[in-house]
Amino acid sequence: MDYISPKEASLRWSVSERRIQKLCEEGRINGVVRFSKVWIPKDTIAAGRRHTVGLKSDGTVTAAGDNNYGQCDVSGWRDIVAVAAGNVHMATNTGNAHTVGLKSDGTVVAVGWNKHDQCDVFDWRDIVAVAAGWCRTLGLKSDGMVVAVGRNTYGECDVGGWRDMLAVTAGDWHTVGLKSDGTVTSVGINRYGQCNVNGWCDIVAAAAGYLHTVGLKSDGTVAAVGLNKHGQCDVNGWRGIVAIAAGYLHTIGLQSDGTVEAVGWNVHGQCNVSGWRDIVAVAAGCAHTLGLKSDGTVVAVGDNEYGQCDVSGWCGIQLPGN
Repeated sequence: MDYISPKEASLRWSVSERRIQKLCEEGRINGVVRFSKVWIPKDTIAAGRRHTVGLKSDGTVTAAGDNNYGQCDVSGWRDIVAVAAGNVHMATNTGNAHTVGLKSDGTVVAVGWNKHDQCDVFDWRDIVAVAAGWCRTLGLKSDGMVVAVGRNTYGECDVGGWRDMLAVTAGDWHTVGLKSDGTVTSVGINRYGQCNVNGWCDIVAAAAGYLHTVGLKSDGTVAAVGLNKHGQCDVNGWRGIVAIAAGYLHTIGLQSDGTVEAVGWNVHGQCNVSGWRDIVAVAAGCAHTLGLKSDGTVVAVGDNEYGQCDVSGWCGIQLPGN
């Protein structure tokens, strides 16, 4: 498949009910979406609290940053089609992270901190997308159902009843699912209203941060709920957005022209993205932000205490849609 621009990707990833019906007219059985008929975006860059992960075009994976629990031990991975990095909040124990890789055969691999069994994914099958949060891992299955392992203190892994999902995203203590009709559901802690997404519609992508949730609408505008102490939910004025990412206390939006917007906490310069150009994908960690360029290189800003922004030498990173 040839590379597709962010604008084209956003069109292909529109999940309004009418578009999904069109995409799945030969693949809908008893109201269940068969994902072989739907284009599901896969993350090729991922940012955790202290580490960064990149999927290369040959299916191998590279990583930079803190490796205290082996979360960067991905050099032996092969045939990977998507990556996820756990943990986005800032606390003394947040180097305890893990990394997840989705293989081309629908199985999943994971390395890193496993105190809560968040890396116990060896028996998963038929997975089409993965997400990683604080102490847990999520897998979206080809039938639209979701599996989860890891800590479930606040019900953040209670996704067994979810159906017709097109995407999942994990915050620290809440989990968000995007349905095929463009609505959104969530489970987990809701102290700051980060799970108040029941009224959302026409959503084409979702991102869960520390204590906030962001939704990209089919018209390129963005909605956000949850903690807004640092302005991380101040996205009402955004237009022409084709991708979103949510970090600890900041939010990132990729525009259709390859430029990037950012709001929220900026103590480490994680929102200093105004000069970025030719970006095709974004990711947000705790206090750093990643941008994948159209030439397969990666740019990063923000906290670099553990070398998580040392990606200037990366090349050949998989482009979205390839």
